Amino acid sequence: MNSSRILHEDNHLIAINKKSSEIVQGDRTGDKTMPDEIKAYLKNKYSKPGNVFCGVIHRLDRPTSGVILFARTSKGLERMNKQFREKLTSKTYWAILETKPPQNEGKLVHFLKKNEKQNKSYVSNKDVKGAKEAILSYTLISSSDRYHLVQVELETGRHHQIRAQFSSIGCCVKGDLKYGGKRSNQDGSICLHSRELKFNHPTTQEEICITAPIPDNTFWNIFKDVK
Repeated sequence: MNSSRILHEDNHLIAINKKSSEIVQGDRTGDKTMPDEIKAYLKNKYSKPGNVFCGVIHRLDRPTSGVILFARTSKGLERMNKQFREKLTSKTYWAILETKPPQNEGKLVHFLKKNEKQNKSYVSNKDVKGAKEAILSYTLISSSDRYHLVQVELETGRHHQIRAQFSSIGCCVKGDLKYGGKRSNQDGSICLHSRELKFNHPTTQEEICITAPIPDNTFWNIFKDVK
């Protein structure tokens, strides 16, 4: 774990700028997980004997980059899980879309149903069993001749919500073949980035706002001067 990717660290929490290739939890690839890397980093930095604690508070899809928060203590994990569950945190994403959205700002409201076998969510009617309401707000920040950068605020946290909702209005996330993107990105990423996370610290109650720099690649560099 390169220390330059650590966005925040204290006795209870550690926040990382996740790369698009990293996984939060183990999967069939058998690749090393982020908690494994963080444990190794903490063990080495603090010369800790025995096991090191690293709790998963929330998740990001593997091809998504950006700020992700982990707990260094069980108390931190329990209290942050409660904050996320009670929607007391604020998450802001940036996404590069292949098609300009119909309005410069708007709200998307759909019902999504997850297909476990395909690991994909589909827009459905509200009366379909298992369908859950998905709500987000977006603002168009900048456009190039081919791509469009939007800022997204989530009101709900559904499976693949941003990807599925923008795809349903014909505005696929760049590189997201699963949801209708024209071409994959060379590094296997999709242009979806967890830009900012706001929460109250689990012990001090201080409001903390963590911002993750965008990835250094061809598509994100188009918008590197956007603040």
